Amino acid sequence: QVQLVESGGGLVQPGGSLRLSCAASGSILSIYAMGWYRQTPGKQRELVATITSGGTTNYADSVKGRFIISRDSAKNTAYLQMNSLKPEDTAVYYCRALVGATAPRIQYWGQGTQVTVSS
Repeated sequence: QVQLVESGGGLVQPGGSLRLSCAASGSILSIYAMGWYRQTPGKQRELVATITSGGTTNYADSVKGRFIISRDSAKNTAYLQMNSLKPEDTAVYYCRALVGATAPRIQYWGQGTQVTVSS
């Protein structure tokens, strides 16, 4: 079992920055990858960025060059640095952990944190 707790969401003006954190606890040695996803009302949850235990990252085209995902293994925490925020980035952001040495892996989700970009 892995528990995930997100923090760092809030209200920010267009062009501003926020940093989201996702703290993992439980069976953390078995985490293969962590990632951030977002969802707006009436739409499916979509990938924002992921990072594997080896440090390989992947980004949605819409956030490339603006968002940076990172991971502090010592603190068991993943981060999402969001810069040059746009109104269309407004969403609930969820942290996900993929657990297991090989496929199929188990996924765990955090409770979500609201990000609102508005003037």
